[in-house]
Amino acid sequence: MNYYALIYHLVDEYLERRPEFRTEHLQLAQAAMERGELVLGGAFSGPADKALLVFRAEAALVVEDFVNNDPYVQNGLVARWEIRPWTVVIGTAYTQ
Repeated sequence: MNYYALIYHLVDEYLERRPEFRTEHLQLAQAAMERGELVLGGAFSGPADKALLVFRAEAALVVEDFVNNDPYVQNGLVARWEIRPWTVVIGTAYTQ
């Protein structure tokens, strides 16, 4: 299994527009977590300009599928996003 960091670069009006899509976004995240794919996720604060979601999956395709189905992306709350392979070397979730 590999780790991937999904970084969302959020639009300026993210906080104002988020409520309409939040429930559906969280349902998508919950389903990914229940499948063991999503490890952690949340938005940075002060300012809320980016979000970080950490996935553990066989391939980046799992993360791309999440992005393609995320209502935040579909409805323009995310200006751009990037998926970065993440080499984890220590931590309670670390397994070789």
